[in-house]
Amino acid sequence: MPVVEITLIEGYDTDVRTRLARAVTDAVRMVVPAPADLVTVITREAAPGNYIRGGIARSPAPVLPDPVDTVRAFLDAMAARDLDAAGAFLGEGFTMHFPGAAPMTRLSDLVDQARTRYRDIAKVYAGFDACQDGDATVVYCRGTLSGHWPDGTPFAGIRFVDRFELTGGLIVRQDVWNDLAETKGAL
Repeated sequence: MPVVEITLIEGYDTDVRTRLARAVTDAVRMVVPAPADLVTVITREAAPGNYIRGGIARSPAPVLPDPVDTVRAFLDAMAARDLDAAGAFLGEGFTMHFPGAAPMTRLSDLVDQARTRYRDIAKVYAGFDACQDGDATVVYCRGTLSGHWPDGTPFAGIRFVDRFELTGGLIVRQDVWNDLAETKGAL
């Protein structure tokens, strides 16, 4: 079965090396039909003075945050309507695309637009999936919505999928799909 060797500059902690090994294992399994327990990842470390590229000794690059953790923290801040905290997770050129709305670039625009659709809303997460797509990391978040329509009538069990693109560890795009309009229209 597959054996993958990785050489890193010394300085990454065990959690980072474990996270990398899990990601490499998943990448191998997307191509080779191997059970996870048969994919071996070996990490070797080189002292910074022994890791020279272009004639220059290198230092470890800073680790990117876990993209799923970033998306969850952003969604938690949005649920609490802490727009300043949520804004800290956004990168330059951030855009949001929601059903029935023009693309938005400010979180306050989303809050204003949402007032016309529902009084309050909460997400129940069924799962998160992350993958790399070129220079962007993509995180899908899926589950159901519950809350109250503007007139106070409750709703629950409405499907949603959010797609996030992250570059440099920050969210630069959010696309949202849900059945809010279909559910409301059926009432």
